[in-house]
Amino acid sequence: QVQLVESGGGLAQPGGSLRLSCAASGSIFSIGAMGWYRQAPGKERELVAAITRGRTTTYADSVKGRFTISRDNAANTVYLQMNSLKPDDTAVYYCNAFIIATPMSVGMAYWGEGTLVTVSS
Repeated sequence: QVQLVESGGGLAQPGGSLRLSCAASGSIFSIGAMGWYRQAPGKERELVAAITRGRTTTYADSVKGRFTISRDNAANTVYLQMNSLKPDDTAVYYCNAFIIATPMSVGMAYWGEGTLVTVSS
């Protein structure tokens, strides 16, 4: 059983910062790409940032220069540092990871339950 548990969401003022964390636990042999998605009310879920095991990163245009994704492979954890937050960043943020549970299994994508980020004055 694999779990992804997010933390770090909450309320921030415009221009402020938050740091999200997502820790994977359970039966884990290897973790490939990890990422953060978000879904605002009435909108589709969208990719915010992703990072490969080798730490190659990808960002949505809307967050480039403001958000930084990183990971700790030893701790099976991915982070999202969010700076210069805007009201448009308000959304539920979901962690995603491609995880291979055992050497004999096929990898699959897992999702966290989400953490709410609200940017408001």
